[in-house]
Amino acid sequence: MSKQIVYTDQAPAPIGPYSQAVKIDVRNTSSMLFVSGQVAIDLAPLGDIQAETRKVMENIGAILSAAGLDYSHIVKSSIFVKDMNNFAAINEVYGTFFTAEPPARETVEVARLPKDVNVEISVIAVQ
Repeated sequence: MSKQIVYTDQAPAPIGPYSQAVKIDVRNTSSMLFVSGQVAIDLAPLGDIQAETRKVMENIGAILSAAGLDYSHIVKSSIFVKDMNNFAAINEVYGTFFTAEPPARETVEVARLPKDVNVEISVIAVQ
């Protein structure tokens, strides 16, 4: 197994000891990309959950692109949300990034997220 760290300046830099994403080759026939949870640091205080979700998904898109992938390669996503009452608004924006065959997903309400953001999303993509 080979491991490659993926980084782009088009998404927030890690704020701790982790990588934006890690790509591994699986048996020389495919690769998997594990994207760390992405947040919209600059938009969180505004309270516009749809703008925040859109920025998070754009950050994910930038990381996917840096790895030579796109949203169609995502097979699994995890959404962490501070207030489950925002689920419908988050879902509305999230769904625009997957026009066909959306990935498997879970959504979990949490007490608090890094930098006091309202939503964090991580994904796994396969090529």
